[in-house]
Amino acid sequence: MPTPDPRVDAYIASAAAFAQPILREIRQRVHAASPGGGEAIRWGRPAFLHDGKLLCGMAAFKAHAALSLWPRDGQPRGTGQGMGRYGRLRSVADLPGTQELAAQLRLAMQRIGAGAPALKRGPRPPLTMPPALARALAAAPQASATFDGFPPGARRDYLEWIGEARRESTRQQRIAQAIEWLAQGKRRHWKHERH
Repeated sequence: MPTPDPRVDAYIASAAAFAQPILREIRQRVHAASPGGGEAIRWGRPAFLHDGKLLCGMAAFKAHAALSLWPRDGQPRGTGQGMGRYGRLRSVADLPGTQELAAQLRLAMQRIGAGAPALKRGPRPPLTMPPALARALAAAPQASATFDGFPPGARRDYLEWIGEARRESTRQQRIAQAIEWLAQGKRRHWKHERH
């Protein structure tokens, strides 16, 4: 196994208790399949490299973990359910089989070795503005100006967050929170931004 990156150790140690064994298992399996690979932190999350190029990454969230193989030409993308190719991982049992993952990692390493470029994601279709959010923004000019001034991805973060609410009461709470943050000039994930 390559020299562990202490930042990856710290990330795993700070993850929720349920996620730590998942992250340790992913790390072990990736290094078993790619013994000469390296570790890094990309986008604030652990990443694994092959020949200096991104092979895969992992992340921990409040209720699940994720494993993403960096897609290259000819490789399938994720499940569409949560971040990562394998959906929401809630236990080690949710990971693909050891041999299956090793085969997928070997294929990804072959593609990197062959110089296959990383796939570029095309533009995502626009989301519709929930009418309740539109009314709230119309009543809060400062929040509206901030929202309109954000790049598409930052606007999408708010729209997805509000749109994912299952209950009307949750949706209304999120709209109120969004208006407050927007009036302060904050993005949806402002707590995680580097200052």
